[in-house]
Parts: sequence; structure tokens; C-alpha cells
Amino acid sequence: MFNYIIVGAGFAGSVIAERLASQKKEKVLIIEKHNHIGGHCFDYKDENNIIVHKYGPHLFHTNNKKVFEYLSQFTEWDIYNHEVLAYIDGKKVPLPFNLNTLYELFPVSLANKYEQKLLEKYKLNTKVPILELKQSEDKDLKYLADYIYEKVFLNYTAKQWDKTPEEIDSFVTARVPLFIGKDNRYFNDIYQVVPRHGYTRLFENMLNNPNIKLMLNTNFKEVATIKNDQIYVLGHKFNGIIIYTGCVDELFDYQFGELRYRSVHMKFETIQKEWYQEKATVNYPNSYNFTRITEFKHIHFCESKNTTILKEYPMDYIRGKNDPYYPVFTEENQKKYQKYVDYAKRFPNIKLVGRLAEYKYYDMDDIVERALEVAEKEL
Repeated sequence: MFNYIIVGAGFAGSVIAERLASQKKEKVLIIEKHNHIGGHCFDYKDENNIIVHKYGPHLFHTNNKKVFEYLSQFTEWDIYNHEVLAYIDGKKVPLPFNLNTLYELFPVSLANKYEQKLLEKYKLNTKVPILELKQSEDKDLKYLADYIYEKVFLNYTAKQWDKTPEEIDSFVTARVPLFIGKDNRYFNDIYQVVPRHGYTRLFENMLNNPNIKLMLNTNFKEVATIKNDQIYVLGHKFNGIIIYTGCVDELFDYQFGELRYRSVHMKFETIQKEWYQEKATVNYPNSYNFTRITEFKHIHFCESKNTTILKEYPMDYIRGKNDPYYPVFTEENQKKYQKYVDYAKRFPNIKLVGRLAEYKYYDMDDIVERALEVAEKEL
């Protein structure tokens, strides 16, 4: 019998399973509702022999040496520095908005003036949230902030979240800053890589342990019930530990109402030419219904006469119709989530870990760090 049941085979569940199985020699059962491992990092080779990311581009970046070295047990890496362009006023310009973007969109004399004022106020190679810059008392910087806000931020946020930037938690809005520098890379971390053979191979290696059993195509609530503050698995009372990485409102039968998530419709297209666009990702903040186009050959290069692109169309998460991607960070949702957290305290043998269970945004390195911490200190 298993002492540990892990719900979900994404990074949170898989890392904890691997640590329990390899370091503590525990037998672990992973229950996964999808027909694949890897969560939203799942990738595969398509008909063009190109590795594509089923749930949108995942670019690994971190300053955390421990996390990087841990994952390096399960994959070789290819160095990959992600760059993003944004389609603004008929031009494709670097994003985050930086000093290079400034000179591409404004006349040289005006761009030079803005650059001088920015460098007088902020240190070189620092990031400034757009909403902070909008509060500037300098009329030129205020104009620049309003321009960036309108051209880069406003409509993209409306498409992505179906809300205005002011309605969204500052943690989200801070993710699209003005960068006071000329580095066009999207990230500035020490380690910027992608798994050489894809994320799915990484997960296969991670879970390749005789102490780990995997049930795919299985919803946790099909095999488990919660009643009278007890957990039953296949009709028997379960006294072991459950690490739950799915939607916390689903776990507790939506008794405090549904938590809101955004989802994304992913539309893959084969283009019959070698390359489609200049960089891996081009954002379209103001045009079209999709938010961005990703071309995967830039991320995992391969020889192919065709190329594969992905257009992303944000939409609301509808239970049973699509997958939850992003928690919607509003005060109302946070209060609702807190009710679930308080209720979960009745079950000391349930551990909530991950983006859906904790109702928060995690980068990949953050969730690996969190999972390692849980496995080492909390189990």
C-alpha cells in the first residue's frame, strides 16, 4: 500500500514524488487526470519533427543554482536566451520595452531626451513597473509611461485577463516593466536553458523509479471521497499523506464557490516555409484576438522545411470545457481562496502545493524550489 498519494504529475507533484522515492525510499502513487505527465510543460514532436509545447512556450530561467543542478540530473540542456518582439504601430520592437525600443518608436532627438531623463531617475539595467512610472511628476516621463501603458500594456492585459491593469494584482502588472537598459533578452537570469530533448523526456527520467506508480487518465475524485472530515480511497479510509496539486475548489466540491481562472485556446499551424518570424515570440497587444505567436523552431532548433507556430487566444476557464491556466488575482478571489485554505486545515494529511492548489503564479524554477522544500522539510 502507498503512504503517499500525489495528485498531479506536473513539476510540483513530480519533484516531490522523485524525492520521496529516491531519498526516502517511499512508495508513491501519482494520480494524473490527463493522458500525459509533465503538466503544462508537456511537449512532443509534431509531424514536422519540431518539439512543440502543447500548453504554450515554457522557457526555463533561474538564478537558483540548487534548482538548476537538481533538474540537471534528468536532462541535458541547450542554452537559450529568449527574446520577444511586440507589434506596435506597424513595427516589431523589443519587449520588455527598453532603451532600444525607445529609439525604434520615437525620433532620435525625442528618444535621447527620454533616455537622459530615465537615467537621471533610475539606475541602468533596472526594471520599473509601468504603473509606477505613470505616477511620475515629470511630464515627459509621464507621457512616455502613458504611451507604453496604452501601446504595450492596456489592450494586452484586457485580452489576457479580461480586466484593466488596475483591477489586477500588482504582482501580475509588475511582470511587464520598462527596462532601463539595452539588453533585448526577455529574462536576465544566470541560467537560461531548455531541455535538449524536451520537457517530457525530463519528466520521464524524473519519474523512472520502481517506487513510483502512475495512474493517467484518472480524476482524483473518481478514486477518493472526502466525508465527515475523513479521506477514503477506493472505499477505504486513507491515513497516509496526500500531496494535492490540482484546483483546490474542486477538491472540496466548490463549497465556497468556484475560483476564477483564465484559460487559453491553443491554435497550432504548420507554415510551409522554413521560418515564419524573427524571434520565438511576437506579442500582438493591439491587433487581432490572439495575444502572441510563438515559433518553436527558435526554441528547439531542428532541420525542417516547414515551421510550426502557435497562436494563443485567452478565454475564461469553464469547468469541463478547457484547462485552468492562470489564477485571476483579484481581492474577491483571494478571499474565496482563503476560505478553502482555512477549510483544508481540517485535513492535516493533505498538503496543497502548486499553482492551482495554492492559487498563485509560479515560474518553473519557483515551483521546483517549493516542491524540494516541501519534500525536504514538510514530509
